[in-house]
Amino acid sequence: MNEVSRRSLVPLVILLCSISAAMAETSWPRWRGPLGTGHAAATTLPVKWDQDDVAWSTPLPGRGQSSPIVWKGNIFLTAAENEGRERVVICLDGATGKVRWKKPAWSGEPEPIHKMNSHASATCVTDGEHVYAFFGKGGLHCFTLTGDKVWSRNLGDFAGPWGTAASPILVDDLLIQNCDADDAAFLLAVDKHTGKDKWRTSRFKARGWSTPILVEAEGRKEIVVNGEPGVHAYAVANGEELWFCKGDRGRGTPTVTPYKDILIAVSGRPGDMFAFRGGGSGQVNATHEVWRTARRSGRDLPSPIVVGDHLFVMNMKGVGTCYDAGQGTALDVARIGGNFTASPIAANGLVYIPSESGETVVLRLGNKVEVVARNRVSSNDDEIFRASVTPLGSQLLIRSDRTLYCVGSPQ
Repeated sequence: MNEVSRRSLVPLVILLCSISAAMAETSWPRWRGPLGTGHAAATTLPVKWDQDDVAWSTPLPGRGQSSPIVWKGNIFLTAAENEGRERVVICLDGATGKVRWKKPAWSGEPEPIHKMNSHASATCVTDGEHVYAFFGKGGLHCFTLTGDKVWSRNLGDFAGPWGTAASPILVDDLLIQNCDADDAAFLLAVDKHTGKDKWRTSRFKARGWSTPILVEAEGRKEIVVNGEPGVHAYAVANGEELWFCKGDRGRGTPTVTPYKDILIAVSGRPGDMFAFRGGGSGQVNATHEVWRTARRSGRDLPSPIVVGDHLFVMNMKGVGTCYDAGQGTALDVARIGGNFTASPIAANGLVYIPSESGETVVLRLGNKVEVVARNRVSSNDDEIFRASVTPLGSQLLIRSDRTLYCVGSPQ
């Protein structure tokens, strides 16, 4: 690999240097963690547990599928009450699970959603001073960490039958939100302090649920977003479209996942998974695509996870495939069983992924996928688990649509 290739994708930790290693150990400030890759720095998370290992559980108001985020012992998540007519942001005490505050963000007539979605599916993001939440038709909102509302924005109706789920991210002083929908589709950057537009860039008009990621390629910062026709990159400064890598068969629900100097995207529908380098201009398939591998085993909602040189992708029907991340070659297929819509996280070399029924499967990747543990907490039969698990120090947060569970012992 030449020097240009080595520099073509700088690890996100360089771009997020304001987050110290110590803070990364104790905080999980956005969906997929501090670096947006699903990786936790914690080395003492529980691997095997049962109901006796539940430190606390807290019933949540309404329904929701957003993943918990953590900042200095505070847990933030969202929920929708009154069948979506009221959207709320919630803060809990990480030590006890006690609700510290619940604040209204929006009220009104709810938009239609798919039966697998909720009116509170996007995960919050925090910069340690404010927490930001997105609810589709329910708007984009900023609160202080003590629950005072700072600003709110109405971003449109988000027409379509399936609802929204893309989570906001923070880049410098910008709050960036993917607003893909059937009636209008755009990528939006607002001033995080005021909520006012900094730029807005039109996208292919189609429903979409992929959360953006930040990379640095060929000396510039890029916002990279999966979508219906493929993967687009945009300039951080002004939202200008930089390049496009054509995908296959649409949806583009899973978030793009970095690996060394490449990015990996899963299409969503049965079709091709593909890897490419950042940078370039225009359509870059011919110049920047590294490999392309067929995935024909069913729908993909969970985002990929990379551990070492192994790439793992779980489809909705519980079939997980381990690939050589550098070449896209399939190494092993693990028939886990169950239904999966949550994205996995990785910690201490292991992969954690919850099924919709609440069984969290712990895996070790390699030429052969090893099922290390299958874990459950005692939940009601009608609870659904579609949120990713979240590390809380040496503990794990597991969220169903109506309850938050904390597993393991604090250290």
